[in-house]
Amino acid sequence: MQYLDFEQPIEELEKKIEELNALSLGDEVLKPEIDRLREKADQLRESIFTNLTRWQRVQLARHPERPYTLDYIDLMTEDFIELHGDRYHADDKAMVGGLATIDGESVMIIGHQKGRDTKSRQYRNFGMANPEGYRKAYRLMKMAEKFNIPVVTLLDTPGAFPGLEAEERGQAEAIARNLKMMAVLEVPIISIVIGEGASGGAIGIGMGNELYMMENTWYSVISPESCSSILWKTWEYKEQAASALKLTAKDLLELKVIDGVIAEPLGGAHRDYKKSAEAVKDQILKSLKRLKKVKPAKLIDQRIEKYAAMGEWEKAAPKSGA
Repeated sequence: MQYLDFEQPIEELEKKIEELNALSLGDEVLKPEIDRLREKADQLRESIFTNLTRWQRVQLARHPERPYTLDYIDLMTEDFIELHGDRYHADDKAMVGGLATIDGESVMIIGHQKGRDTKSRQYRNFGMANPEGYRKAYRLMKMAEKFNIPVVTLLDTPGAFPGLEAEERGQAEAIARNLKMMAVLEVPIISIVIGEGASGGAIGIGMGNELYMMENTWYSVISPESCSSILWKTWEYKEQAASALKLTAKDLLELKVIDGVIAEPLGGAHRDYKKSAEAVKDQILKSLKRLKKVKPAKLIDQRIEKYAAMGEWEKAAPKSGA
């Protein structure tokens, strides 16, 4: 288990528990002390994780042991058939998707995919999709519409790939085309932020009828580091930037950007993959039950109204004599 900097007190206690377990050799002599330390560790974990800062939640969203899209697909679905390629250029490994069933409900499930080690991170391009990734997602969503299958998208990316070759192949156009298509797709779209939700790279598959965030995730137009580098010309103010951006699930629920928060196991989703997947699965099934009753025209109207209502503005009064 990898511990983050603010988890060091928990790590020390859990190491002591492991040492005592190794010394106990199955007898009951050390059991009272082990139980006492476990109770203390649980209390400490609850104290720390109920008072996390925004930057600490960003760190949890990036935890290298956190479950990724294919982990959720494996734990939530039956009969997953991955579909490949955008039919234009290539098959982007940073974007995965295909047909599956969740408790007998057919879905087209699409999401960003990161890697666990150096080789797989390079293979998945660190979860940063190229234009062909968004065009693959476009193709799969239109296929879902053709067969009247709901779409589920799982968002987890530090952003769309910013390389020159991606721009040459139309990165901005591919994302914009997805947004235009998703606005009027005639099947339900359920979007869930399972890790990082950065900028257009996330919203390129995230324009859902219902949008949810897991408890320790973030969703913003810019990362704290990039925001800090623009405003202060250094990454050193990333914690202040995270606080100012209001990018956590709690913040975005208050701002009415998302429809709900999916609870994680105490300590983060990486602590219990199965429990995390069950929570995501339950939310998907609840949303499917609700959205499948809505007619296509109403789904489109609801989706457009949802995004048009975000933000606050005032209409300027006309100048006199105008």
